[in-house]
Amino acid sequence: MRTVLHGYWRDERHGPLPALLLVLTLVTGLVDAVSYLALGHVFVANMTGNVVFLGFALAGATELSIPAAPVAITAFLLGALAGGRLGSSAAHHRGRLLAISSKIQIALLGAAVIVSAAPLAVDGGVARYALIVLLALAIGLQNAVARRLGVADLNTTVLTLTLTGIAADSTWAGGSHPNPGRRLAATATMFLGAAIGAALLFHVGVAAPLALALLLLAFNGVVAHRISSSSDPWTRGA
Repeated sequence: MRTVLHGYWRDERHGPLPALLLVLTLVTGLVDAVSYLALGHVFVANMTGNVVFLGFALAGATELSIPAAPVAITAFLLGALAGGRLGSSAAHHRGRLLAISSKIQIALLGAAVIVSAAPLAVDGGVARYALIVLLALAIGLQNAVARRLGVADLNTTVLTLTLTGIAADSTWAGGSHPNPGRRLAATATMFLGAAIGAALLFHVGVAAPLALALLLLAFNGVVAHRISSSSDPWTRGA
C-alpha cells in the first residue's frame, strides 16, 4: 500500500509534480463551484460546459447569460496563450515553469479574493465579470502549464478523458489499466474541491472558497520555488 500511495504523489519520472497537480485540481473544483453557483451559471475551467451553455442561452434559456460564457472563454484562451508562451520559454525546467506560473496564479487569485470581499454584488455588474475574467485567466494559464508539464491523467481541469480511461483501459475492457490510482485520485480531488467550494460558498460567502484556493496556490508556489533549482532528472522537459 505504501508503494502504491507513493506513486500517487511522487515518481521517478515526474518527481513531486503529481502531488502538486492534484493540488491544482482541487483549486479547479473550488473556483468552478464559485463561478457556477455565484457568477450566473458559467464555468471558468470547463469550457465545454460554457460552449453548451452559450448554445442554450442563444436558444432562449433565460437562466443563462449570453455574455458570460464568451467572456469566460475569451479570458481562458488568453490565460492559455500566456501559459503556452511561458511553457515555450521555461519548459526546459519543469519545476521552474511551475514556480513561475504559480506566482502569476497567486496574483490573479489574490485580486479575485479582493474583488469578492469588496462590498459589491458579484451576481451582476462589474464585480461579476471581473471575477470571471480573473479566474478564467488563472485556470487557462494553469491548464496550459499542466499540459506542458506532461503528467499523464493530471491535466487539472477536465475529467472526461480521465473517466474514459478508467473504463476503456480497464482489464474488463482488455486494457492494461495504467495509472488507475492517479486517475481515481484526480476524480476524487475534483469532486472534493467542488463540494468544499459549494459548502464554503453557501455557509460563509463567495470569498471563502477563493481564499482557500489562494492558500493552496501559495502552498504550491512555495514548494515549486524550492524545487525550481533542482537538477534531478524529472525536472527536464517531458
